[in-house]
Amino acid sequence: MFPTPSTSHADYDKVYEPSEDTFLFLDLLQEELPFLQRRFSDLSILGSPLVLELGSGSGVVVTFFHNHILPDALFLGTDINPEACKTALETSKVNNGTRYFDVLRTNICDSLRPNSIDVLLFNPPYVPADTLGSYESSVKSGDWLDFALLGGEDGMRITNVVLDQLDNIMSRERGVAYILFCFRNKPDEVSQAMRAKGWTVTKIGERKVRWEILSILRFEKE
Repeated sequence: MFPTPSTSHADYDKVYEPSEDTFLFLDLLQEELPFLQRRFSDLSILGSPLVLELGSGSGVVVTFFHNHILPDALFLGTDINPEACKTALETSKVNNGTRYFDVLRTNICDSLRPNSIDVLLFNPPYVPADTLGSYESSVKSGDWLDFALLGGEDGMRITNVVLDQLDNIMSRERGVAYILFCFRNKPDEVSQAMRAKGWTVTKIGERKVRWEILSILRFEKE
């Protein structure tokens, strides 16, 4: 087992604390290592892949990825939370991370060049809730944690935005996306809908966490 990056410097009153969903992501990425190494084995034609973690939070997932999975890649994180942007960079630094990593403060998929991402990592705000976080109130209060947790109706408001734009986000030649779902997000229905749009969808693993079942789906363009 690869070690989990240290986040002892993080202020969990300001950024999402790594939890069971995070650790599931790390475990399953480690199991995906052979697949990813094969997919990106020849860098002579297309060059180093660009890896993006949407909503990078503490930066533990993207740091794990660049330390243990594809160390020769280029890395980008995004988050709407300014404290998360700072923390992700620090997490990479204190864990001897790559210098080929930067973080953008942006909303979901804004500011991304079309079809530029080779690997997408996304642990979304998947908790069903009647409301979403308010940008205006977060600016005023400095509390951005609702953006990391609340996913609106069925917990899919944010994830659906990403799924709808996935064809425009991922690179044509070798793009692969990893997205986490809870059972209430209806991942089987998501899989069926995305297959109808021409995606190969594979459940790479799931885990029961207390009353919830978490899973990660891998999306590849056919």
